Amino acid sequence: MNYFSEMRPILSALLRNKTGPLLVAIQVALSLAMLVNALYVVELRLDAATRPSGIADESTSFRVNIGNQKLGGHEDQIAMQKQEAATIRAVPGVKSVARVNSFPVSRSGSNSGMAADRNQVGVTTGAAIYLSPDSLVDTWGLRLVEGSDFKPSDYIEVDAASSQESPKVAIISKALAEKLFPGASSYVGKELFQGTGDGATGYRIVGVVERLQTSGAQTGLAGEYSVLYPIRLTNEPYFGYAVRTEPGQRDRVMKDVEEALRKASSTPVNVFSRSMEEFRVERYRSERGLAWMLLAVSLLLVLITASGIVGMSSLWVSQRQKQIGVRRALGAQRLDVLRYFLIENWIITTTGIVVGTALALGLNQFLVSQFELTKLPVIYLLLAPVAFWILGCIAVYAPAWRAASISPATATRGVT
Repeated sequence: MNYFSEMRPILSALLRNKTGPLLVAIQVALSLAMLVNALYVVELRLDAATRPSGIADESTSFRVNIGNQKLGGHEDQIAMQKQEAATIRAVPGVKSVARVNSFPVSRSGSNSGMAADRNQVGVTTGAAIYLSPDSLVDTWGLRLVEGSDFKPSDYIEVDAASSQESPKVAIISKALAEKLFPGASSYVGKELFQGTGDGATGYRIVGVVERLQTSGAQTGLAGEYSVLYPIRLTNEPYFGYAVRTEPGQRDRVMKDVEEALRKASSTPVNVFSRSMEEFRVERYRSERGLAWMLLAVSLLLVLITASGIVGMSSLWVSQRQKQIGVRRALGAQRLDVLRYFLIENWIITTTGIVVGTALALGLNQFLVSQFELTKLPVIYLLLAPVAFWILGCIAVYAPAWRAASISPATATRGVT
């Protein structure tokens, strides 16, 4: 059987009755374009929610904040900070403590524009700023891929109320290094600038960590542009302590640390702790909600497309019942009638798939330009047409089989 010879009368019939097939093809095209991009956005959101933060073992990490950060003068606050850190460190199960202004994925922290040259017209990108007088590399278990941790001589102590002094060195994430110095094979010793122009502050890179998410945890590489500075600040309230515990001890240690800090303070203090899991849940609650919503919309699109194909095929079977009967009376088998409707549906679906693929690429290009998403993987453009062809065959099969089952005597009754 030459299937191509059957396509000419099918195409002719479709061209004579263009409205129905055109509407279904448009429906398939729009559904494919929206479905492909919706599912890809879902994948990106879910991947972002589970990507590594850079902290070696998140199950042993938490942050504790204390509400007495600005009591006394500069020296008094330094002494108080050191005493707080010693109190935390003395709690059984604590392995490391670091005073820090922010925490990955916490949605609370500092950001600034970074550049590879102060003479640039504008900054290259924004980056999260982590300030600490202690080793965050040790406390968070960050993996150095080049260079070293800060030396004791790198750390400075600054009164934020009276000085703008900055450290001279920085540790940056690998993602930020590659963004600032594309094509470079080594980054240690290079200088980066916070801001541009004469007012930009320069820092010599002494180390590069494999990964460290920002506090905002943006989708894409921007969520890993981070800088660490060796500095202790006073008269600056937005600081807490990053704590690493022995495995399996974190929940107990969190309670014990809070109790120890309250007891050690001569005045009532507000102490509260948050685990890394809590930060993740809060940060990605909206992403997970969006993912479920997009999945629900995608399922609805599939159902609407399938119902459109079923409705169109059922209508055509009803309208062409006598024609089908005549074909059966002239010797056409059930398989011939079934094949006719399957080929007809395949032509309509394929037209929609071709247009839908072009629309999917266009929509993805728009999302890439507006929201810094990555380009649509080829696998989506390969699997989506297959899925819609299968969907089309399943949707049309019942009406097509009903048409093939029409009795010639019944279908041609009244035909003269």
